[in-house]
Amino acid sequence: MIIIFIAYLVVLIGIVAYSARKSKTNQDFVLGGKKISGISLALSERATGESAWLLLGLTGLAYSEGMSAIWVAIGCVSGILFLWTFLAEPLQKLTDKAQALTVPGLFSSKFNNTEKSFGILSSIIIIFFFILYIAAQFSGAGKIFNDTFNIDPFWGMVIGSVLVTVYTMLGGFITVVATDAFQAILMVITCVVLPIIALQIAASYNINIADAIKQASYTIQSNSSSTQNVTGWLMILNGLSWAFGYTGQPQLLVRMMAMRNKKETRQSKWIAVSWTLLSYTGAFLIGIIGFKLVQAGALGDAASIIAKDSEKIMPLMVMTLLNPILAGILLSGAVSAMMSTASSQLMVVSSSMTEDFYYHLSKKKIPEKRMLFLNKILTLIVGLIGFLLAITMEDTVYGLVSYAWSGIGASFGPAIVLLIFWKKLSRAGVYASLITGTLAAVIWKTWLVVPTGISERLASYVLAFTLAIIFSYLFPEKNKK
Repeated sequence: MIIIFIAYLVVLIGIVAYSARKSKTNQDFVLGGKKISGISLALSERATGESAWLLLGLTGLAYSEGMSAIWVAIGCVSGILFLWTFLAEPLQKLTDKAQALTVPGLFSSKFNNTEKSFGILSSIIIIFFFILYIAAQFSGAGKIFNDTFNIDPFWGMVIGSVLVTVYTMLGGFITVVATDAFQAILMVITCVVLPIIALQIAASYNINIADAIKQASYTIQSNSSSTQNVTGWLMILNGLSWAFGYTGQPQLLVRMMAMRNKKETRQSKWIAVSWTLLSYTGAFLIGIIGFKLVQAGALGDAASIIAKDSEKIMPLMVMTLLNPILAGILLSGAVSAMMSTASSQLMVVSSSMTEDFYYHLSKKKIPEKRMLFLNKILTLIVGLIGFLLAITMEDTVYGLVSYAWSGIGASFGPAIVLLIFWKKLSRAGVYASLITGTLAAVIWKTWLVVPTGISERLASYVLAFTLAIIFSYLFPEKNKK
């Protein structure tokens, strides 16, 4: 298994070395310079969007909460379908018109003299939430390396964070997309192969998964021992609210912004949709089947560790049920999930700090080479900060991702949707979306989730969307004669 994983790393290094040669300018580093195919961008968007969250977070959630976790999966799939069906083409068209390199650049192109204010505000929001997001991916790496090779979680996080930070720094967006495409293939293989094998093993223990799914509750967290669980319609709403976040994630939107033309965007949509349906179905089944296998004793004494951390169910199933060669391939898919998202988030943070923050504060025109150098150095610094947070925070991958997802999605999502579909959006509406989404996510997560039972994902997005519309009416843009 170690040999297979080393082979995976060799292939990854080869892809990095080859693709990094194409990254020659700052525009190449930040958005690929229109040098990347639509298929690669679609695979990259999916690998980036799902991360360790899919193979660790969702599988662990399905294991701990049973069929009631299906609303989270449906919410995510709905958000992805909306993103590719309704936002991808308009974003590609808008980017070509505006010549923007970042999501805040799209706002600035719409409203004159807002480059500095939108850029600085957006970069602060991105830095705050994405550092947490990156920490979640590095934390996931520690779990995978610990379960796979008995490496201490600390050193697992060291290995994962160093690999991701270095290859992102070397080639920027082009390298990230190239590695993502390879990693997306490994991830979908893991999500398809592992459930099939697990179903066969479950049948040998006379476990009827179909009957278990039919008899399970879809509104009660049947596998969880918590006494403060949300049930009924509120559980459904909280799960479906994951869909909102997809409209505002810069690490996903930039893939559509980098598309070369409308034709490639439409072709890429089917790649992304197919990948999503296969991967989400497989990841959800891994958690459901894993719970039944643990009950039947099929995973042996090692299953005791799941009682402390349900997010280890996927690595444990791979290690216990599969031969070393196949286990090495599938666990490489799990490592890929972490790497693909962390690298994309490193890119978003570093490019936001240079393009949206530093560039607008500088009083002089900054040379191309200096901007490229700054992007690379900032990538290294952000990676280090993410690692330090990962080793000090105790929240789960699911918890960290949910928090960061809420803040970013609620801040940028309403503004992006209204920018594309509503002509009356004003700059005041964009400010309202960015500020309300950020504050609401933090305040709701800290003080209001427990007493209300409503997730910060749902509450913060609805509040930001509502205030964006209200402020656009109260402070409309002046008509130009």
